[in-house]
Amino acid sequence: MIHARGLTRRFKTRRESIEAVRGLDLDVEAGQLVAFLGPNGAGKSTSLRMLTSLLPPTSGTATVAGHDVVSDPAGVRARIGYIGQRSGAGENFRLHDELVTQGRCYGLTRAQARRRAGEVLGLLDLEPLAMRKPGTLSGGQRRRLDIALGLVHRPDLLFLDEPSTGLDPQNRANIWGHILRLREEWGTTVLLTTHYLEEADSMAERVVIIDHGRIIADGTAERLKGDLAGDRIMITTREEAGAARAAAIAERIASPGDVAVDGTVVRLRVPQAGAALPGYLRSLEAAGVEVTNAETARPTLDNVFLALTGRSLREADAPGGGG
Repeated sequence: MIHARGLTRRFKTRRESIEAVRGLDLDVEAGQLVAFLGPNGAGKSTSLRMLTSLLPPTSGTATVAGHDVVSDPAGVRARIGYIGQRSGAGENFRLHDELVTQGRCYGLTRAQARRRAGEVLGLLDLEPLAMRKPGTLSGGQRRRLDIALGLVHRPDLLFLDEPSTGLDPQNRANIWGHILRLREEWGTTVLLTTHYLEEADSMAERVVIIDHGRIIADGTAERLKGDLAGDRIMITTREEAGAARAAAIAERIASPGDVAVDGTVVRLRVPQAGAALPGYLRSLEAAGVEVTNAETARPTLDNVFLALTGRSLREADAPGGGG
């Protein structure tokens, strides 16, 4: 569905040439739901624009839905849906008419466009709003309309750039419900960017992380968390001297670089915290270390990014950046 090799995009300024994307290699098979993550300025949106033929690559090749993004951009656009960060709907026409017009732009007959408009209105629970204008919609309703506009020609591949940004938790959950329903009913392949890591963690079958224009991790969320972040154990001792002994004992089950002491608190990273904690506590008891509290924690995708780059993805995502 997507096969990219060495995809690169440079932007020239008055003083220098900047590589926004540096040799992107990416394969997405039919039916997958892939989350494309990275901080502002990492190259996410630039990559999506190249893959959707909206921005020509400086070098490299990409075939999307069986068509080359450089030599056959029209073929790519006819077979994909792209929902950007900003609304694509006008303000002067009713929802149904907007969708029919969109379908006609993709070469559908008027009858086909009307039928498809009815399908996507039903799929996204927009039928009661069909005769309203976009300006009268709430943020969540408007985002559903954007997705409907990207689906009216029934694409095999859908690109979603920040589909739930700016929505409240209820509307975010609603949008995700529709995305999952879309995949279940139509088998659509989905590549999306999101700043909400919990969405990627729980919804996506595969997570791709990009930073400084390069892919730095690719796999299921569980595998990335297990391989690159690991579980956490945190214990609190009654005295600092006990914490020092606890840290030394912790190095039997964790690497020295994965053990940290802060006063009476010891933190360590291990492959499986739930299995490792009982034995660790027995060793501490045998050594006479009094533990007042013990906790385990599963890693997050932000822990993965921290392990890869030395910084938090949330910290790196300061407002005002680009992709």
